[in-house]
Amino acid sequence: MLADKLPEDWKKELRTALASPSFQELERFVAKERKSATVFPSEEDLFSAFRLTPYKNVKVLLLGQDPYHGPGQAHGLAFSVQPGVTPPPSLVNIFKELESDVKVPRPKDGSLIPWAKQGVLLLNAVLTVRQAEPNSHAGHGWEDFTDEVIRAVSAKQDPVVFLLWGRYAQKKKKLIDAKRHVVLEGTHPSPLSASNGFFGSRPFTQVNEALKAKGRPTVDWTLAR
Repeated sequence: MLADKLPEDWKKELRTALASPSFQELERFVAKERKSATVFPSEEDLFSAFRLTPYKNVKVLLLGQDPYHGPGQAHGLAFSVQPGVTPPPSLVNIFKELESDVKVPRPKDGSLIPWAKQGVLLLNAVLTVRQAEPNSHAGHGWEDFTDEVIRAVSAKQDPVVFLLWGRYAQKKKKLIDAKRHVVLEGTHPSPLSASNGFFGSRPFTQVNEALKAKGRPTVDWTLAR
């Protein structure tokens, strides 16, 4: 069962969502898909974001859409690829802006695990995908579950910075209590849109300034070279 892989602290926060008919149907769908097709990420990596970023530690939520669909890429963290894997185009653009914004040298490795360990929840709206079929698992229940994740993070007493890149992510703004938390909206880093506002937007500085203003520890954006 999918829920068995979720850490206990997140299970507690998401118990209503996990007991819903939508999630039970999602479990059946994913199990069937794994039997008939190659599905990413692996079962082991499915809830990496939740394992690496405990609920109590979340201070930033960066929302993606669905996992990378190439072999060896997805490992349960939005925008991140497994250690040693060449960064895809969107991630390359993130690293370009990272270097420009906070002078962090571009890493050769595409893993964002160091961010997750500091309280950056790297959440995709859809958590599984068929190989070579982007968005193939959209509309099967993941969105209901991850909407509840966003609501649960919004319910935290500690202020959180929500980073919403692109129109898809920005539609989730309605789930967030913007009076208590900080919502930063911007252009998506994909090659199709990065030149139309992502480059030069300084999102990493914005996040740390917002955290500092709320009295929370900032993020060290440094990644392994």
